[in-house]
Amino acid sequence: MGEVVGRSFVVWLTGLSGAGKTTVARGLAEALRVRGISKLEVLDGDAVRENLSKGLGFSKEDRDTNVARIAFVAQLLARNDVNVIVAAISPYAEARAAARERIGEGFVEVHVDCGLPELVRRDVKGLYAKALAGELAHFTGVSDPYEAPENPDVRVSSEGQSVEESVGAIVAFLEARGRL
Repeated sequence: MGEVVGRSFVVWLTGLSGAGKTTVARGLAEALRVRGISKLEVLDGDAVRENLSKGLGFSKEDRDTNVARIAFVAQLLARNDVNVIVAAISPYAEARAAARERIGEGFVEVHVDCGLPELVRRDVKGLYAKALAGELAHFTGVSDPYEAPENPDVRVSSEGQSVEESVGAIVAFLEARGRL
């Protein structure tokens, strides 16, 4: 597939729950709008699950279906010259690879990295504590796997970088790729 042509891009932020994907997505969207990029959509994993993937559970098959649906929408937008920022856990490498193949050369995988101790520390909802206590099934990174990207296009750390530094790294990559 991979029919996206032109300069549009899909920045795909992947990482564990609470790692900062949505925060980085918002910061990136703002930075791109300041640069004059008005044709831009943010597909946040929670919003997509509520509106496009309602009814899906958290089995591997359902998670892969969710990622495939996000990739489909992102591809439609990108082929119509709309730049897309996706912020979704996307736990399985194979599903992310399928998204990259569908979207094509405009796909930019960004791993938003954060260690489990820090995620537990900043978890205001207490989901990690419940998952670690065995009270919450199918929790990515605890009771379900998260296959971190081995070679993402960009790796940012919400522990070691400010949001501005993370956004700057992504913008620099987009510039180097001739997308900005």
